[in-house]
Amino acid sequence: MVVTKDTIIGDILDRDPSTAPFFLEIGMHCLGCPASRGESLADACAVHGVDCELLLEKLNEHFGN
Repeated sequence: MVVTKDTIIGDILDRDPSTAPFFLEIGMHCLGCPASRGESLADACAVHGVDCELLLEKLNEHFGN
């Protein structure tokens, strides 16, 4: 899976639930909430004041990209 700023968080979690800690680290503790699962990575980063590029790098490294 290649993660982009437009990738939906729920899609990432469905593909690999072990990515949950990446979101918990940025303060996104409501991963089961329908609203958070429907957010794009860019939206979640904006809400939580996180560098989206850094999170993208970590997630893509996790997926072997």
